Amino acid sequence: MEKKKFSTKQMALIGLMTAVTCILGPLSIPLPFSPVPITFTNLAIYLSIYILGMKSGTISCLLYILLGFVGVPVFSGFSGGAAKLAGPTGGYIIGFIFMAIIAGLVIDRYPDKYILHAIGLTVGTAICYLFGTVWLAKQLGMTFIKSLSVGVIPYLPGDAAKIIIALIIGPKLRKQIQKLY
Repeated sequence: MEKKKFSTKQMALIGLMTAVTCILGPLSIPLPFSPVPITFTNLAIYLSIYILGMKSGTISCLLYILLGFVGVPVFSGFSGGAAKLAGPTGGYIIGFIFMAIIAGLVIDRYPDKYILHAIGLTVGTAICYLFGTVWLAKQLGMTFIKSLSVGVIPYLPGDAAKIIIALIIGPKLRKQIQKLY
């Protein structure tokens, strides 16, 4: 069985969407009651999944995390480094990988079923929340419920809005990109 290789266009798009995530990721709004800021990282990942598909979208997400891990200031608040991943918000960052896989699988499998896209994006985000909440609770010595109250509940309306934006823009971008192939 021959391995599939990435085309030059695919590699360029992965690089482009990684750059978009690196630009949107640091933009954040800190909340005084939570160590978790509002960011646009998940919106960038949602759009990456639409544009690139599950496999390449997940690779783009992994590249973003790797860049942050080695110290490039691409995480919230223009931060980076291994300490950020080990800190209170590290679980959310790792959760982005599973969010990309889950949502990407649904979007790839059902390209024209937008209700299923909404479900896939929501479930992927919920898994990201789960990783983040468990890690936040462990790092700050909180109960799971307390971590939900400071790390998830306040973000639900904004993340719902990001999912809606992705559902509106994502399929259009996907169709335009597919014309390039």
